[in-house]
Amino acid sequence: MSEPLGGLLSAPPSIVAAGVEVFSTALRQQGASVTDVDWRPPGFGSPDDLTQLALDPRRAAANRVAVERVLAAGSLLVDVRPAREVLDLPDRMLLHSGPPLTWETASGPMRGALIGACVFEGWAADVADAERILAAGEITLDPCHHHRTVGPMAGVTSPSMWMWCLEDPANGGQAWCNLNEGLGKVLRMGAYNDEVLTRLAWMRDVLGPVLQRAVRSRPEPLDVKAILAQMLQMGDEGHNRNRAGSLMALRELSPSIVGVDAPAQDIAEVLRFIGGNEHFYLNLGMPTAKLAMDAARDVPGSTMVTVLSRNGTDFGIQTAGTGDRWFTAPANTPVGLYLGDYGPEDANPDIGDSAIMEAYGVGGFSMAAAPAIVRFVGGTVPDALATTERMYQLTLAENPAMQIPIMGFRGSPTGIDVLQVARTGWLPQINTGMAGRVAGTGQVGAGLVQPPQACFEQALAALAEESRAAS
Repeated sequence: MSEPLGGLLSAPPSIVAAGVEVFSTALRQQGASVTDVDWRPPGFGSPDDLTQLALDPRRAAANRVAVERVLAAGSLLVDVRPAREVLDLPDRMLLHSGPPLTWETASGPMRGALIGACVFEGWAADVADAERILAAGEITLDPCHHHRTVGPMAGVTSPSMWMWCLEDPANGGQAWCNLNEGLGKVLRMGAYNDEVLTRLAWMRDVLGPVLQRAVRSRPEPLDVKAILAQMLQMGDEGHNRNRAGSLMALRELSPSIVGVDAPAQDIAEVLRFIGGNEHFYLNLGMPTAKLAMDAARDVPGSTMVTVLSRNGTDFGIQTAGTGDRWFTAPANTPVGLYLGDYGPEDANPDIGDSAIMEAYGVGGFSMAAAPAIVRFVGGTVPDALATTERMYQLTLAENPAMQIPIMGFRGSPTGIDVLQVARTGWLPQINTGMAGRVAGTGQVGAGLVQPPQACFEQALAALAEESRAAS
C-alpha cells in the first residue's frame, strides 16, 4: 500500500511563511518549525499614496458613479461631416493621436502622417515644403482627445477629412473619428506617397459625401454599441480584429448607400472599399469607447482611467479624478509578428488613440473573445484567455453589454483602476498595429504592448495629492 499523499505526511512538514506574522506565530505556538521569507506583492508607488487612496472615503462611491456612467453610455451614428465643420478646425491645424507633442519630438510615422496631411490639404507643394512649414511652427498641432476626437495610429486629422459623428443618448456626449483608410501604405501608419494621397482625395470627394447621404437617409441612427457587443460573440476583440464588426456595419449601411443618388461607379467603389477593409469598423468603435470614457470624466475621488493613448513618442493616460491632466512617459515598442521582411528594428514605439478600446474593456482586455487574434499579434490561445482573466484583477466592473462567450458570457473587464494596477504591479494589455520607424514606411506588423509603469506612478501620486487636498 502506498504512503498517504505520496509520503507527504510521513515526516514533519517543512513550512515557509510569507507576509504577516500571524500565521507563522500561530504555528510556532504549536511547536512547528517555520521559515519566514520577506515577500511582498510586486506593486509600486509610495506606501503613503497607496494608503491615502485606499482609505479615501470618497473612492468607492466615486468609482461607482464613474462605472455607472461608462456602462450606461450608448453610441449612435448620427452623421458624417468634414472635420472643418464638426470640429470647427481652423485652417492650418492638424490633430494627432496621444498626448501633446511638437514637430521636434514627433516620431517617424507621426512626421510622415503630418507631412502627408499638409500636402493633402494643399498647404505644401511637396514633402520638403511640408517639412519646412512644420519645422517653422506654421502648422498648429493639437491632440485629438482635446477635441472629443480619436484617431488610430498617428491619428492625424485635417480639416478636409470626413468624420463619423456619434452621440451618447444616455449621457448626452458627442465624439468623432475620421474614416478608416484600410491597411498597409496608409497615412495613419506614416505613409504619404501618391497612392496614399490619391486614396485620401477619393475619400474626401466620393466616400465621405456618399456616406453622409446614406447615414442621413436612414430611418433611425445606427446603434454602433450594439455592433460592438455582437462582435465579441463573433470572434472579434474590437481593436486589432474587426472582421465581423466591419461586415455588420456594411450590412447595416449598404441599403442606404445603394439608395444614394450618385454615379453607379461611385456606389460600387464605396461598397468595394468597405467590403475589402477589415478595419472599417475600428473608426466607429473608437468613438464609441470615447463616448463611454468621457462620461466618466471629472468625478472627484475616482481612480478610474479614462484615456490610454500614445503618439509614437510618449504614452499618456488620464483619470476620472484628475480631469484633462496627462501623465506621460516614453512609449514602449510592441512585440509581435512582422509583415514581409520587416523585423523589430523597423518598428516604431507604440502609437495611436486606439487604446481607448482597452480603456473601455475590449481589445486586449477581451482577447479571450477572439482566440484567432494570436495569429495576428503573436502568443497562444491560452495566453489570450489568461490575459483577459488577469485584466479582471485590474478593473472595477464587468460590462454586461460586452459578453465573452468562452468565459461563460462574463462581461468584459471594464474600468481600469489605478489603485489596483499599483497594488498588483500588473499593467493593462493592449493589442496594436505597428508602424514603421522611418517616415513613409507604413505598417510593419502587429503585436502586444503595455503602458509604461511610470504613467501609473504619476497618476497614483496625483490622485493621492488630490485626495489629501480634499480631506
